[in-house]
Amino acid sequence: MSEGTPLFESAINWIRKGYPEGVPPTEFPPLLALLTRVLDEREVTTVALNLARDHGVRQPVTDDQIREAIAKVTQESPTPDEINQVAGRLAAVGWPLAASNA
Repeated sequence: MSEGTPLFESAINWIRKGYPEGVPPTEFPPLLALLTRVLDEREVTTVALNLARDHGVRQPVTDDQIREAIAKVTQESPTPDEINQVAGRLAAVGWPLAASNA
């Protein structure tokens, strides 16, 4: 899947709508778990970079830092309840993927 696909662009838009104030740290791991089901690693990295820029991260964030962060937060799988919470929030703004695909 390439960065220009409607799914990639839609994922960013769903996240922006579902988390207008930014993704809370506690919801970032389940969000990544949902994203890795439909996007490749490069796309997930690009989503994270876009979200960082959207919310005024003051220092530059590199692709390597994002990859390390993704690896760190995905080492422990989120609970089904955490995934359902995030999926529910995104479903309210049009996210078409069910959380039960775990």
